Amino acid sequence: MAKDCSFDVVSEFDKQELVNAVDQVKRDVSSRFDLKDSNSEIELEGDKSITITTSDDMKLRNIYDILQSKLVKRNLNIRILDPQPVENALGGRIRRVYNLKKGLTQELAKKIVADIKDSKIKVQASIQGDQVRVSGKDKDNLQEVIKMLRSNEEKYDYPLQFTNYR
Repeated sequence: MAKDCSFDVVSEFDKQELVNAVDQVKRDVSSRFDLKDSNSEIELEGDKSITITTSDDMKLRNIYDILQSKLVKRNLNIRILDPQPVENALGGRIRRVYNLKKGLTQELAKKIVADIKDSKIKVQASIQGDQVRVSGKDKDNLQEVIKMLRSNEEKYDYPLQFTNYR
C-alpha cells in the first residue's frame, strides 16, 4: 500500500459553455424591451475576455446581471470574470471589459501550497505550471485538503476545480 494518491488543483472553465452563455445573452439583449434599441453589444474575444458596450451604466448593469445568470445556469463560476474599469467608447457609449481567469497565477499557487502546508495534513503539494499537484498516502487526507480549499475559496477569489483524483 505504498502507492501515493493525488489530485490536481486547477482553475479552468468550459469554453463551449461560455460561448453558449454569451450567445444566450446576445439573444436576450436583442429581444428584451428595455435593451432592444439601446445599441448594446456583448462580444467574446477568444478565451481571454468578454466586452460589453452600451449606452449607459444602468444598461451595463442589466446586461452584466443577465450574463451572470446565464453563466450560473451553465455551471460556470462567476468568479472567472475579472471586471476592468468602465471606459468611454465611440458615440457617447461606455464599454467594460471582463477578463477571464483561467489557470492559477504563480502567487495564488504559492498561497495554496502554503495553506496546505500550514494545515498540517500529511500531504505534499507542488506547483506544476498553472496547477498545483497534491499527493499523499491516504485518500482521507486528500479529501480533507479538498474540503479545506473549498472553504477558503472566497479568500482566493478564484474558481477552483479538483481533477485527476486517483
